[in-house]
Amino acid sequence: MDKIEVNGSTVDFFKEIKDGLTMYYFDTSKCGPPDPMVNAMAGLRLLDENSKLVMTNHKAPGGLFPKVEQEFDYEIENLSDGNAKITFTKKQGSQNTTDFTQNSCGG
Repeated sequence: MDKIEVNGSTVDFFKEIKDGLTMYYFDTSKCGPPDPMVNAMAGLRLLDENSKLVMTNHKAPGGLFPKVEQEFDYEIENLSDGNAKITFTKKQGSQNTTDFTQNSCGG
């Protein structure tokens, strides 16, 4: 796995290519707002239909999902350590509808 530079991120991002699929990873489980939203938005910009973004956070970022659900699908897995792992994929044929500047929690 290689560390990569991601524009606008505040945590380390990593990239791995498995079976022709590009996987991006980041961990905001020890960060407070707005870092999880900021980094998720930065990471989602990387995605195309042959890649996934895996976010580890202290909980599922409920405020993020309405901002991105038109363009991205996501799966939430609750980890044994209490954190949540969210895997994002770009929807097939989706339009680029996400406003990536909307990276605050609003609460």
